[in-house]
Amino acid sequence: MSKLPVTGLLTGAVLFVIDQATKYGITDVLRLDASSLGREITSFFTLRFVANHGVSLGLLHADTEAMRWGLVALTAAIAAGVLVWMLREPNKQDQIALGLVLGGAVGNILDRIRFGYVVDFADFHIGAWRPFLVFNVADAAITIGVLILLVRALLVRDKPRAGRDPVENINA
Repeated sequence: MSKLPVTGLLTGAVLFVIDQATKYGITDVLRLDASSLGREITSFFTLRFVANHGVSLGLLHADTEAMRWGLVALTAAIAAGVLVWMLREPNKQDQIALGLVLGGAVGNILDRIRFGYVVDFADFHIGAWRPFLVFNVADAAITIGVLILLVRALLVRDKPRAGRDPVENINA
């Protein structure tokens, strides 16, 4: 482990604060809840409270307290793995992507600990057709972070550092 990945950690912390602030705005300022119809912002975007008891795409729905805490443990283990990766990652772009994933994961973990579910609220739609599930800032950040990591892994080749043999970089 070399230098502390300040860029990634700061990205994660800022994302976490934004995520929690938007969820607070939905639940405490706008007072949206399961009985609310939501607030139409545009013809294609509505703020609508959804208590998400599962994980991505509604998978692993936690119907019991044991399942809830199992999801907390599972997502915390994944977040810990992302943190370890970030601590070992020298590339700033990858640190930022990992920060997005980590900040989003921690935001959703906190929701699940506090409420027993994750607060989702962003509902994009075309009329009655809803091509996306209702999501939150943390979900969007996790998705963007993973996409950045995939694009960088599959399409972007970092240039070798000056003064090093390119063959050395393969084995490094």
